[in-house]
Amino acid sequence: MKAGWQIKTLTDTCDVFADGDWIESKDQSPNGIRLIQTGNVGEGVFKDRGEKARYISETTFKRLRCTEIFEGDCLISRLPDPVGRSCLLPDAGERMITAVDCTIVRFNTKQVIPAFFNYYSQSLGYLKAVDSETTGTTRKRISRSNLGQILIPIPPLPEQQRIVRILYEAFDAIAIAKTNAEKNLQNVRELFESYLDGVFSQRGEGWVEKRLGEVSKINYGYTESASVENVGPKFLRITDIQKNRVDWQSVPYCPIAPDDYSKYKLADGDIVFARTGATTGKSYLVTDPPEAVFASYLIRVQLSTKDLLPNFVNLFFQTHSYWESIRSGVSGSAQGGFNATKLGELAIPFPKSRMEQKTIIAKLDGLSAETQHLESIYQRKLAALDELKKSLLHQAFSGAL
Repeated sequence: MKAGWQIKTLTDTCDVFADGDWIESKDQSPNGIRLIQTGNVGEGVFKDRGEKARYISETTFKRLRCTEIFEGDCLISRLPDPVGRSCLLPDAGERMITAVDCTIVRFNTKQVIPAFFNYYSQSLGYLKAVDSETTGTTRKRISRSNLGQILIPIPPLPEQQRIVRILYEAFDAIAIAKTNAEKNLQNVRELFESYLDGVFSQRGEGWVEKRLGEVSKINYGYTESASVENVGPKFLRITDIQKNRVDWQSVPYCPIAPDDYSKYKLADGDIVFARTGATTGKSYLVTDPPEAVFASYLIRVQLSTKDLLPNFVNLFFQTHSYWESIRSGVSGSAQGGFNATKLGELAIPFPKSRMEQKTIIAKLDGLSAETQHLESIYQRKLAALDELKKSLLHQAFSGAL
């Protein structure tokens, strides 16, 4: 510990350390005194979420003897994610109280600058200390008493002010850099999507359009549970398809009779679709598979014509027009509305020339590879910015900043 620094429990640094109020739905009103909840507490930031704001009346406030909170108060969420995150209340222009799962901390400003603790609450050391005191299996939480015993490093006030100033300027610059990287990442993705959509919407001469059911065989998957033993072929399920890819090593096996295996066996060039749940409509082009069959919540398309290349058809299933079809009419409801019949009704545009299809595939594959390369660059930048924040926080609260 750096000379001149102290270590105190959280409660020893506060003038007020209390939980919010127990407010039930029946106590709420359309307007009045605003109820701040755990969802408003971000990691070091206040999330206004005005569209979801809840209130209680002045009468209810007095009847329940609620504790009013004010600008500058620190709120600590005792629920995830993560447990112990905090924010400082801004001037919201309205009276406020908070829910019981938020702890109200009003610091003794002769000991702790609120912004100093707010930065400390984002540090790995603090979050680990809180996590060690949490309880619960399905949903972790920390009790107010345990939260109050968390140890806080307390440098002299001038040092706190210096740390807050440095972190404020650094985090502001990091936030700008992160926003730019995220925007660039989005632009890269939108560029590929725009080009892909243009291929199918701005068709040249020699294109035709046919229903998928006219050019393919469509059928449902095998109804069975995955095997607990590593016996039989691989058993492809919806959850195994992530970002149009499959990690076959993690796919379970399937107990299946030989006759059924020949019926449901996956082959190179098959395209499978999720037909239920939140991922309804997502597709996967089967490429060089191991011995495998597909589960009942998937639909398989096997092209029955040489006029169409599977890679070209699969490109169409990534376009906005395809997804609009899924959302508006083809898919029906999110659960169970996407079926083989409706999939067969989809109109697939394609150039009659297989050579033109190959040319389009090659161009899009090249653009996709460049897109993925740029995405990886921006993802690394974002990861580096997060690591920089962690490093600055560690230095700040170990006295090394």
